[in-house]
Amino acid sequence: MKNPPLHPASYSTLVFDCDGVLLDSNKVKTQAFYEAALPYGATAAQALADYHVANGGVSRYKKFSYFLENIAPVQVEGVTLEQLLDCYAKHVRNGLLSCAVADGLRELRDKTPNTRWLIVSGGDQAELREIFAHRNLDTLFDGGIFGSPDIKEDILAREQGSGNITSPALFIGDSKYDYKAAREASIDFVFMSDWSEVTNWKEWCMENDIYSLANISSLNTFRAQPALAQCHEGLS
Repeated sequence: MKNPPLHPASYSTLVFDCDGVLLDSNKVKTQAFYEAALPYGATAAQALADYHVANGGVSRYKKFSYFLENIAPVQVEGVTLEQLLDCYAKHVRNGLLSCAVADGLRELRDKTPNTRWLIVSGGDQAELREIFAHRNLDTLFDGGIFGSPDIKEDILAREQGSGNITSPALFIGDSKYDYKAAREASIDFVFMSDWSEVTNWKEWCMENDIYSLANISSLNTFRAQPALAQCHEGLS
């Protein structure tokens, strides 16, 4: 993005990733992948956890399929893809019910009364809707809560086609995949760094001319910078 993003209230639509943006849940999911794959041994389980971190934002369905096809040394008798998914979901649900929610979220909602909010996540859609309803956060997202098994590119294209996402729109994410999906949809993008698992995020942002903010609270004090500004944590 060569020009600075607009102030959040200037956007017609804000699209949020969930893990690492709205919820401090990245580590919850990394550990859940590890625990679910342990029947294949600690080495294979760690390899899956590493693969998950390297492919943030991609759905669990694709990750477990990749694991079985490319990482798992042998098929463990009695352990199916569905069982891996079920084990993972149990670990994740407990973590999502207790992990921290981004500070400043309701304040940002108050500051953007005319902006439609959506969640577009790699997480399971039914699970996300249940968790956000349980934590009394679902009403913030008047545009809906969407997730896998649909991929982010397809969700964005579908919601743009239906008029649920209108321009100008901003995607708020914490992974390289989020940026890829936003760019494909021609949506502005801001990277959230505080909870991200992208290890080289500063270099990556600079290389791709991406703006970075530390967290949701930073959006509440965000001011667009001169066009020559580059990616810096806590831009305000």
